Amino acid sequence: MSKIILERNVCIGCGSCQAVCPKYWEMADDSKVNLLGSQKTEDEKYNLKVKEIGCNQDAADTCPVQCIHIEK
Repeated sequence: MSKIILERNVCIGCGSCQAVCPKYWEMADDSKVNLLGSQKTEDEKYNLKVKEIGCNQDAADTCPVQCIHIEK
């Protein structure tokens, strides 16, 4: 299992993650991104465990502020 981690407080809402990986990413009403199916942690991050990283690596690579992290 791999883990996708979103530091939502760092997100600038550019939408690049949603553009390359809409299955997992969507823009919220506050102009920041949501990681679909994730759970919020005590340190204000959002985590999602997945079997395959798929397009999430592209989402992390295209993020201009590097608020998306992949743990393999």
